[in-house]
This record gives sequence, C-alpha cells and structure tokens, in this order.
Amino acid sequence: MLASPCASGPRRSRTRGADGAAAVEFALVAPLLILLVFGIISYGYLLSFRQAMSQGAAEGARAGAVWASAYAPTQDTDRLAAARAGVDEALSSYGVGCGSGATCQIRMEPCGSGTCLVVTVTYPYGQRPLTPDVPLVPMPETLTYTATTRVQ
Repeated sequence: MLASPCASGPRRSRTRGADGAAAVEFALVAPLLILLVFGIISYGYLLSFRQAMSQGAAEGARAGAVWASAYAPTQDTDRLAAARAGVDEALSSYGVGCGSGATCQIRMEPCGSGTCLVVTVTYPYGQRPLTPDVPLVPMPETLTYTATTRVQ
C-alpha cells in the first residue's frame, strides 16, 4: 500500500506574525552585543596601556638611578637621558614615547638626606586615543603616572 503525501510527517503550521520575529529580535540585540564586545576590547587595550605607562615610569626611574653605578663618574644630564630612554623603551610597543605623544618630566629633587629621581609620564588619551572611539564607553581624558627613586 502506498503512503499518501499528507501522512509523511507532522505538519507545520505557521502563525501569521512569527515569520520575521527572529530577524527582528536579532536586529535589536546585535548592536548592543557589538557595542559590548568593542567596549570590552577598547577598555582592555586602555588598561594594558595604563600598565605600560606605569611600567615605563618605573623603568625610567630605575634606569636613571643605576646609571651612576654602571658608568662612573656621571652627570645629571646623562642620568636624565638614561631615564628618558627607559620610558621610551617601555612605551615603544604602543608607538608612543616621550617625544611622540607622551609628555615626560624627569627631574632630580632633594628627598630626605639624599637626592631622588622623579619620573612623571603623562598621556592625553582623550585627544589621542589608541583605539577608535566607542559610544557609551567612558575613557579618561589624561593618564599620568609618577615613579620616584632614591639616587646614591
């Protein structure tokens, strides 16, 4: 006996308004998901850059502090140049340096009974963001880090 074409499986009945419901829901949710993903990426890159700035200030202060112990006798200008080179090296992977984007203030100042080397690195993130601007994701206007090291 041959089976009739109507008895081959369960019949699907479509309701009148459900044809494009999934597409409409996706169209409403997709922009929010994309905004969330790109916001996470932008903020993660910002945090990575902040860590590099902090490390750069510390590396610059360390490089300037140990300069005299590695190369005797030294002048303060050599020490300051070594500190600047340390900051530049730490920030180079982001295409930023003391002369290109960031502002570096490196100075010697008295501290206690000795002298300290103070390295301050400032970057205008609001004017020169490293990632494209993502709406509704708050980013800082300026990033600043300072490291201080005692010089013998």
